[in-house]
Amino acid sequence: LEQGHTEDCSLMSWGFNPFLSEKSPYHGAYLAVVESVCKLVASGAAFRDVYLSFQEYFERLGRDPKRWGKPLAALLGAFEAQMGLGVAAIGGKDSMSGSFEKLDVPPTLVSFAVTTAKTDEILSPEAKAAGHRLIRLAPEQDEHGLPTAESLLRLFETVTGLMRAGKVYACYTPGQGGDAAAVWKMAIGNGLGFRFREELSVDALFGYDYGAFLLEVDENVPGETLGVFTEDGAFALGGESLPCSELLELFEGKLESVYPCNIPAPDCRLETFTYTAKERPAPAIKVARPRVLIPAFPGTNCEVDSARAVSDAGAEPEIFVIRNLSAEGIARSVERFAERLKDSQMIFIPGGFSGGDEPDGSGKFITAFFRSGPVKEGVMELLDRRDGLICGICNGFQALIKLGLVPCGRITEPDEKAPTLTFNTIARHQSRIVRTRIASNKSPWLSLTEPGEIYSVPISHGEGRFLADEAAIRALAANGQIATQYVDLEGRVSDDVRFNPNGSLCAIEGITSPDGRVFGKMGHAERIGSNLYKNVPGRYDLRMFEAAVRYFR
Repeated sequence: LEQGHTEDCSLMSWGFNPFLSEKSPYHGAYLAVVESVCKLVASGAAFRDVYLSFQEYFERLGRDPKRWGKPLAALLGAFEAQMGLGVAAIGGKDSMSGSFEKLDVPPTLVSFAVTTAKTDEILSPEAKAAGHRLIRLAPEQDEHGLPTAESLLRLFETVTGLMRAGKVYACYTPGQGGDAAAVWKMAIGNGLGFRFREELSVDALFGYDYGAFLLEVDENVPGETLGVFTEDGAFALGGESLPCSELLELFEGKLESVYPCNIPAPDCRLETFTYTAKERPAPAIKVARPRVLIPAFPGTNCEVDSARAVSDAGAEPEIFVIRNLSAEGIARSVERFAERLKDSQMIFIPGGFSGGDEPDGSGKFITAFFRSGPVKEGVMELLDRRDGLICGICNGFQALIKLGLVPCGRITEPDEKAPTLTFNTIARHQSRIVRTRIASNKSPWLSLTEPGEIYSVPISHGEGRFLADEAAIRALAANGQIATQYVDLEGRVSDDVRFNPNGSLCAIEGITSPDGRVFGKMGHAERIGSNLYKNVPGRYDLRMFEAAVRYFR
């Protein structure tokens, strides 16, 4: 991983089985293991080196012998599935209480299955195209209606063989909701519909089908045909048809009143900013392999991704761990960081959950560290005398904006009119892939881009909403300091929460200092590499690290 040459990826799936009244704890635990393992096989992983871990919830046991019997029955069901499949549980999560005062949760077992696989063998579950058939391959069942281990193992080999032969476009394994729910989940992502085979019964489609595989194919692969994917975006069986859009609204609307997702966008037209740089700053001293200092604060979790991206671009990264176990440790970190900064040409503040990501968490610790005398002096010396570069992503962007390094280019004490970042309008964490448009290429970090280009980028934050008054935004736009904006699928600047995940004013995703040498953005542009986003097409590499290296050459 450190060298970036691996072709492997880690996979985890989970099977969930509440002990429903018509199913015993024994059956539920057995099926949870089956579901978790089948999900791994459905993703393209070969059935080898699979390990399990369990998490369970049980009601207060008291003196009820039936309640005491449920954990034992669950243990026996999970144990039989493990023995039959030859899968070991290498460690279980500590049991968590399923009771609070006089309340009990339904007894539940969650089975986590973990393995590794080759990235070029991974198959995403969404249906790829209209006209493709969907077939069902299922294991044999015993007298209790449970899939037998022997037939499951044979089925795993069959499914994996078809995938390796390139005959499968997508694969999914049913869980709760049966084949009907599985087919809908396969179709909805790409806006497809599905016409079920006439002879299928509703009871069969919605019944339990644990252990089965649904395969999207376009040639005569043997298996029970469930139907064909269609372009009309409707689910059809016999003479009845339901629009997928209505089904999606019902599916997502169930908890809309509790966790709203469809935040109304303001009724206003957003301005698309465009600034093309005619010239950019250049360092007085060139460096063949610039050094990049990457501070890792408590809660930072993107330092390794950042170092890898920096190294791949031709720079020399150094991850510097900030020690905060004691006042002496912090003081020593300040001193050593300031010393290392003298030999560095760039600072890169990575993302994560610094300070526990509590309100203003990054502002409390990272900014306090950078405001300390030696570090502050070193940062300003880097910018003012050595023409260095600074970048902050996500948590790092929050720190830069609270320090004043963006948009001012200096460490300042921000006032009430200073731009800031605050909680997402959706009032919770957002983790997804969004699209951003280059608004300005003034920054050396963006010198290899052109205004108007659109890049996809993963985001993961709870406080990413950019706020500033209109005068400040106008001044930033006029000076080319608005670097990137969130856009929709047509490339239009958007306030829609599906595309602007935090509700930033003017859809602003990133800004720079006046000369562009300090750059902050919310999207994780460091998370780049082959096969990372196989089922979400897009242009991901901003080449910002390559541009930063070229700046010094």
